[in-house]
Amino acid sequence: MKIAKEFTFDSAHFLTDYHGKCEKLHGHTYRMRVVIEGEVQANGLVMDFAELKEIVNKKVVNVWDHANINDTLEHPSAENMCIWAWNQLKDDLKGLFEIRIWETANSFAIYNGQ
Repeated sequence: MKIAKEFTFDSAHFLTDYHGKCEKLHGHTYRMRVVIEGEVQANGLVMDFAELKEIVNKKVVNVWDHANINDTLEHPSAENMCIWAWNQLKDDLKGLFEIRIWETANSFAIYNGQ
């Protein structure tokens, strides 16, 4: 069974080693989906959504919301953001299956630890 929770946050970044409009500082309203895989427990839950929300907010969203992501990542692409978020969450979220981060409504990266 898989469960997922989505988060949004507003952040700025500029792409390094890139030539084009995105090499300049600009912002996005990012959307992030965190997917957990596990067995349904006796209480009927894979994981409490409130607990999932608390962990993701503390480890990722609160770090990036209204911040310059370049302060966290040298190359703050959606791909590298997924990897960074995964590394922040993997120890606290057993069964972490996938992270998706949308930079725009139709452009996103997917990471599953591989």
